[in-house]
Amino acid sequence: MKPPLTSEAQLQRILRIAKTNGLSVVIIAGLGTVLSLGDWLGMAVGAAVFFGGWTELKGRKQVLGGDAAGVRVLVRSQWIVLAAIEAYCLIKLGFDSSHGVSPELRSAMTDLGIDMAEMEPSLRRAFYGTYLAVALLTFVYQGGMARYYGRRAGVVREALEARARPVTSGSGGAPEDLVT
Repeated sequence: MKPPLTSEAQLQRILRIAKTNGLSVVIIAGLGTVLSLGDWLGMAVGAAVFFGGWTELKGRKQVLGGDAAGVRVLVRSQWIVLAAIEAYCLIKLGFDSSHGVSPELRSAMTDLGIDMAEMEPSLRRAFYGTYLAVALLTFVYQGGMARYYGRRAGVVREALEARARPVTSGSGGAPEDLVT
């Protein structure tokens, strides 16, 4: 059985996770925003998710600088990403009557001899299934990350306080005793 991780080891893990997750979100959301040029909703959601990833990196930097309040920023970043993606899914589910099939694609499918009346129920199920799955997975992942960061605020504070304490040898005496 492994001994429990020290607060410093847990802090290092949190910082590693925040860096990996924050960079991943920034890169993917940035690419998504660029690929969504012309689609105002897609661009707005991409920008909001990008902002959430950037906020996570900002919170990580704050913790690296010795400020335990950066954990609150890490938690907030997860809520930003969660809210943006959930709002997007709700808008698509509630207001996209084409079920994700553009008029051009619909026309091309008809030209290929595909019976759209027969295909429509399958397209609708795939559309709803996809957006419901994205909404659920986002809720679980981003909500889990917010909880993960939030529950480790005490450990972060403890590790940062330990870093700020002066280092003494095992003698237990005052720092002046170490000189002689």
